[in-house]
Amino acid sequence: MLTQFLTGREQDLYAVEADRDMIPVLEKEFPVLMNKLLQADFLRVNLDAFPEAPGPVALIGNFPYNISSQIVFRMLEYRDRIPEMVGMFQKEMAERIVAKPGKKDYGVISVLTQGYYSGGLLFNVKPGSFNPPPKVQSAVIRLERLDKPLADVSNSSFRAVVKQAFSQRRKMLRNTLKGLVNDPDFFKEPLFKERPEQLSVKDFVDLTHRIIKQRELESGEAG
Repeated sequence: MLTQFLTGREQDLYAVEADRDMIPVLEKEFPVLMNKLLQADFLRVNLDAFPEAPGPVALIGNFPYNISSQIVFRMLEYRDRIPEMVGMFQKEMAERIVAKPGKKDYGVISVLTQGYYSGGLLFNVKPGSFNPPPKVQSAVIRLERLDKPLADVSNSSFRAVVKQAFSQRRKMLRNTLKGLVNDPDFFKEPLFKERPEQLSVKDFVDLTHRIIKQRELESGEAG
C-alpha cells in the first residue's frame, strides 16, 4: 500500500520484505523494483552494504508494531547513513519516541532518539483505515537527523546511563545510578534527587560526560 506511492519518484527506491512469498507478487506489481527488492529481515540487513549506492538513505515504512522499537534502535545504529525517517507506529510507541521531558511517555527510546534526531507526530491513523481494523490506534511520525547531535558523547556510555536511569523510573537518580561510580560524594548535588523523566536530553548528555570523567578519575586513582 505504501510502496505504490513511492515508486516513480526521482529518488532511487529500495525495498526490504521479510515474507519470501511476497517477493514474486511485489516484483510483478512493481517491476521498477527488480534488483532493488531484498528478501530479508530488516533488523539483520547491513545498511552499510545495502543499498549498494553510497550516500544517505531515508527510512520509510509501515513498521511491524512488534519490532518497531527495534527498528528505531537500528536506525540509531546507522544514524550516519539515515538523515530522515518517516514511519507508522502503534500510537503509544509513536508518542514515546517524540515525548518531551516531564511526560509519562518520556523514557529510554525518547532520550536516545532525540539525542540524534528531532521530529514529531504528523497524524493519527484510525483503526477503520485498515482491513481488518486492528484493536489499536496508529500514528505516523517523522524524524530528521540533527545537524549537530545533542549526544556528543560515546553512544555506548550514553545508552548505558539512560537505560540505567530509567530502570527504576520512580526512584531518584542517586539510587538508580549509584552503581556506575564509586564515590558517594558524586551524588550529593541536587540533580541526583531528580527522577529520570525530569531530565532533558541535554541533561542526560551532560550527566554521561560527568560519569565518564568520574570513572576515568577513579580508574586512575586505582591504578
